[in-house]
Amino acid sequence: MAANAIASLQAIQLNFGRRCSIRCGISEPSGEPAPIGQKTRYNDGLAERVFMGLFARKMDKFGGSKKKNEVKEKGFWDYDYESFVEVSKRVMQGRSRSQQQEVVREVLLSMLPPGAPEQFRKLFPPTKWAAEFNAALTVPFFHWLVGPSQVIEVEVNGVKQRSGVRIKKCRYLENSGCVGMCVNMCKIPTQDFFTNEFGLPLTMNPNFDDMSCEMIYGQAPPAFEDDPATKQPCLADICSMSNPNSPICPKLQA
Repeated sequence: MAANAIASLQAIQLNFGRRCSIRCGISEPSGEPAPIGQKTRYNDGLAERVFMGLFARKMDKFGGSKKKNEVKEKGFWDYDYESFVEVSKRVMQGRSRSQQQEVVREVLLSMLPPGAPEQFRKLFPPTKWAAEFNAALTVPFFHWLVGPSQVIEVEVNGVKQRSGVRIKKCRYLENSGCVGMCVNMCKIPTQDFFTNEFGLPLTMNPNFDDMSCEMIYGQAPPAFEDDPATKQPCLADICSMSNPNSPICPKLQA
């Protein structure tokens, strides 16, 4: 039975590998993310709205004070991507860097059934195959969060493998415009979750110039103080919470 399950997973992996990119409901005529300086338009379907509602409602429990016109609790289908990002911003308020990351960890754990991390470790030990399979799964299952992506070849410990994912223009960074949200609410907690909870190393390398991001499954992430992403200044032109006078985003210093 185990052999059949592995064979099925390999078949799925090959299928994803052939298709390797997804448009993620983009409304742009080109079917690609909008150029830098322009906001990409999306046409989210039912599946995307379900994920947005699930994550936003979980995170809303940790959110701070709401705007006066949002005092009434939102229904599940009232959440869209913009309100999901707004919830993330409220989670940041009044919390240190580590506290923000811990909230995301708790939210991720709450989305899984009991014992899921242990089962993941059994199914996906840190091998080349596991890294490549999870890269293939990332493309369709995370497109609602980050936008279109594709599997790419990377080098991990001297071995070339297709365990990389290139996010063309991260939807979360594009909509938040915040370096601190990218690092504290996405990059670091996602890396830590896969590396420490699932036992599968993951490194994420956001590019704040073009808003792309590279995910490398199988590669251990650097220490926080050694990570170039943690030394980035604010995106002053697009971030409503920016401090243009600070050499590093203040949300990365607390």
